[in-house]
Amino acid sequence: MRLTLFDLDGTLLPQDSDHAFGEWIVGLDWADRDAFRSSNDKFYADYLAGQLDIDAYVDFATAPWRNRSVAELQTTLHGFVEQVVRPMLRPAALSLVREHQQAGDLIVLVTATNDFITRPIAALFGIDHLIATELALDGSGRVLGTIAGVPAFRKGKITRVDQWLAARGQSLADFEACTFYSDSTNDLPLLERVSHPVATNPGPALLRIAQERGWPVLNLFT
Repeated sequence: MRLTLFDLDGTLLPQDSDHAFGEWIVGLDWADRDAFRSSNDKFYADYLAGQLDIDAYVDFATAPWRNRSVAELQTTLHGFVEQVVRPMLRPAALSLVREHQQAGDLIVLVTATNDFITRPIAALFGIDHLIATELALDGSGRVLGTIAGVPAFRKGKITRVDQWLAARGQSLADFEACTFYSDSTNDLPLLERVSHPVATNPGPALLRIAQERGWPVLNLFT
């Protein structure tokens, strides 16, 4: 059996779903337009630079909506997915996922973006297994603004993949091949761990590393 791991933002989607959800929240007037947008952009720049404080970001990003009702949040999330994310879907990305599904691979979406946002996005791609940064919840199921467990970010992606496999009674060594598609140097730890790293729509830094190491480079959005 082969294991195929996909990053999400910048890899299967041409934009960042976490940042885009912040823009969606601003459009609903759930946050101060100028102040929230400025901070959201700064956090995104930190992510691109490999300097993101993910705990601070989760607290910031969830603050405008975490005290709203579950029903209201589900309606809002549905609107975001249908009006913002679905138009982002590209045939090449969908075809890549289908190719691995048809080959019988075990497929997992592994993303630093939180599980609230990414669960329905995984469904859009027809991916059953999701490893995302999990939001801590209180006893009534409301988001607290903190992270539950290890975030699926940088080295944390290795930890979370290992934990997920262990819960299935498996490890990376059980697979004849393990492929990971990612666009970002934030994912270098997991790219270096798998047998088949693929730099996908890579930024300049990851492209340079891929060329130096002879990794395949795939561009889905050009």
